[in-house]
Amino acid sequence: MFEDKTLVCKDCGEEFVFTAGEQEFYESKGFVNEPQRCKACRDKHKMAIRGSREMHEAVCAACGGVAKVPFAPREDRPVYCSECFAKMKENEEA
Repeated sequence: MFEDKTLVCKDCGEEFVFTAGEQEFYESKGFVNEPQRCKACRDKHKMAIRGSREMHEAVCAACGGVAKVPFAPREDRPVYCSECFAKMKENEEA
């Protein structure tokens, strides 16, 4: 149904491939427009819009190690380091 398409990035002018799989994904999400930027320019554009995130340090509620998080921790909610958070997610899914 879908075939790879070669598109031209509106930022850098380089060609990039809009794969059949990507087209299928776009359709499943209800997107009607094709991407206008290559992956590198899309990432650069996202970072420009989002800006750099300020990271905050907190103590991991599970292991006591240092956790760096993109939000200001609150005293009433536990914060977990990446490793402990991943372990908790694995246990939830099991």
